[in-house]
Amino acid sequence: MKNESGKGFIRIGVAGISLALLLAGCATRPDAGDTAATAAYEEANDPIEPLNRYFFEVNNFLDIIILRPTAEIYDGVLPRFAKNGIRNFLDNLRSPVIIANDLLQGQWDRAGTTTSRFGINTTVGLLGLGDPATGWGYQRHGEDFGQTLAVYGVGEGPYFYAPLLGPAPPRDLVGFGVDTFFDPITYIFWDDAYTVPVTRFVLNGIDLRARNLTTLDEIERTSIDYYAAIRSLYRQSRSDEILNGVTDVDALPDISNINLSSDF
Repeated sequence: MKNESGKGFIRIGVAGISLALLLAGCATRPDAGDTAATAAYEEANDPIEPLNRYFFEVNNFLDIIILRPTAEIYDGVLPRFAKNGIRNFLDNLRSPVIIANDLLQGQWDRAGTTTSRFGINTTVGLLGLGDPATGWGYQRHGEDFGQTLAVYGVGEGPYFYAPLLGPAPPRDLVGFGVDTFFDPITYIFWDDAYTVPVTRFVLNGIDLRARNLTTLDEIERTSIDYYAAIRSLYRQSRSDEILNGVTDVDALPDISNINLSSDF
């Protein structure tokens, strides 16, 4: 009983510290008379910017001391074919999540393409290490539940930069959780330490960091505000992903007749 009480106090303490950090991290809204500053504040949609910047600096520190050096070793030691094989394997594991979101968005052709890719690359491509499907005309695309929510008109919500994860506004953070539910890896390789999902998460991060060593260096070198630049680039990238690279919204399929509530 005493132990449970101690745990309760710890939980309350953690919650209190978290709330204090959140309140301390709220950005001050500009005076209503300053129209330019108010417009910039609303466009940024970053009400907890000080806290987000703090998490950004934490992630940047971890990148400097851990992720970047590991990515440089990974990039320098492994031959190109090995790195491509790892990337193909990781992308292939993602296929069930992509298929689920293609179907939820009414993207039947894209769902068929991803299903074909998964079948071809898992068999002919030796468990996804190879990517013969692309050469056969089945091009890869990404899809996640954050994009699905956006297609159904759910707004991004206030910007949030999460420790370890990076940019994760509410819509995409919810999407990350739902995609974990969609992912067979979550259940097939279940153990108390989540060994396989965590290993995949770490390996994916190292591989992506290795592929963007020069790009991120250039962004940091040329940007006046590295944090704001990453925030802007993230939103541009997400917008392109949501529209599937289509600039005309009217070119997207009409999915208004699909009732999501019946599926959950």
